[in-house]
Amino acid sequence: MRVFSKTLAALGLALFIASGAAAKPGPCAQIDQAGAAYTVCDFDARKGDIRLFLRDEKGEIYGSFSRLADKLANKGETLVFAMNAGMYAESRAPVGLYVENGRTLKGANTRPGPGNFHMKPNGVFWVDGSRAGVTETARFLKSRQRAQFATQSGPMLVVGGRIHPRIHEDGTSQKFRNGVCVQDGHVARFAISNQPVTFYEFARFFRDRLHCLDALFLDGGAASALYAPSLSRHDRFMPAMGPIVGVVENADR
Repeated sequence: MRVFSKTLAALGLALFIASGAAAKPGPCAQIDQAGAAYTVCDFDARKGDIRLFLRDEKGEIYGSFSRLADKLANKGETLVFAMNAGMYAESRAPVGLYVENGRTLKGANTRPGPGNFHMKPNGVFWVDGSRAGVTETARFLKSRQRAQFATQSGPMLVVGGRIHPRIHEDGTSQKFRNGVCVQDGHVARFAISNQPVTFYEFARFFRDRLHCLDALFLDGGAASALYAPSLSRHDRFMPAMGPIVGVVENADR
């Protein structure tokens, strides 16, 4: 029996290797926390090309992952990941700061107002070459941080290791939610809930499971969407969306 078990184990290992399962894991994985499932995709800005997208060369809003992927494919590039990148108006224009390819297309929004975006503090997800970060908006503006790409959203989920003071444990509103944090100044961790969760549950996931010191809410409800070919996932919840964050690979890689 022991010999038979060893033979099965060896056979299983051989099949595991032959099938390619022993290869380097993909960027995305499902992580469970307190009875809820989340998809998390990690990208290192030193190795991956993390960009923001809003309009094509003709000035037309991309509006969907498939249209963005097709446009990039025409240039010999592959979209390997995408997620909606913050809140936007009915026109699909960003509500807050938006920087693309070093050009500020929309200035920072520091005005008071209703809704999640204005639940201060809100924050900015930014990328500049091999560096990336999530920074509370006032701090980002005061620091005069240079950014090749930046998008403002809100609220911050976690600030300095603490859950946003206005996100309470007894909150009852449950929605699909997506957000981002950055670790070690380089690794962007994008997360989306695979089922409706409260703001507090989502913030706690970033703090307690992903161990993020600063995390930013990007959007919720039907606007939360993920494009992850490595998981055969392509969400199509919205007829059109605004800013998109994507990771791109060149054909010669």
